[in-house]
Amino acid sequence: MILSKCAQNLKFFQVKRCITSVSHGYGMGFTSVQSSTVKNPSNQRYSRFASTSSGSRPFQILGLQQVAIGSTDAKSLQKLWMDVFGLEKIGDFTSEKENVSEDIVKLGHDENGSVSVEIDLMCPLDEEKSPKVHKPPLNHIGLWVDDLETAVEWMEQNGVRFTPGGIRKGAAGYDITFIHPKGNETSPIGGCGVLIELVQAPDEVIAKLKK
Repeated sequence: MILSKCAQNLKFFQVKRCITSVSHGYGMGFTSVQSSTVKNPSNQRYSRFASTSSGSRPFQILGLQQVAIGSTDAKSLQKLWMDVFGLEKIGDFTSEKENVSEDIVKLGHDENGSVSVEIDLMCPLDEEKSPKVHKPPLNHIGLWVDDLETAVEWMEQNGVRFTPGGIRKGAAGYDITFIHPKGNETSPIGGCGVLIELVQAPDEVIAKLKK
């Protein structure tokens, strides 16, 4: 009996030593495996919306339409993007409702099947009012879509959250709307922290970019 207990104690000591060696990185051939079930709450939120394939999507995102950059210093924005980078100013836009004054510059060329990208250099009319177009500095991106109304209807049915305001005219004269940076319980799909503008593409852009 005494020998049996000694043998058990010896085995316990050897296993304990082996585990200790592994924990210190010596690798004595002992492997410890832990398994756990990780629950993702997003799966439950998305489960009530049917999964979709590209074939069932009644619209197409065509390409990048704009990048909007915010600052409280218009002169610095102009110095970098126009004087240093040499981008051409193609317009400007001011809206008290949107609390914004912006210069619109163009990146790239509209020729040979390519479409330029708009860079919006935005400053708030009043830094204390909302929306605060300078926060965050990389404010939002815009995407061309071939059929904006159909896209919005389909996305809403599939759990995408939009900001208030609906479809309206944007600074460049195209119909636009915004996907909210964050989803909620009713519409769990947001921009993953990014404000995303959807822009109705004109016929010439659709002709160049649509597959």
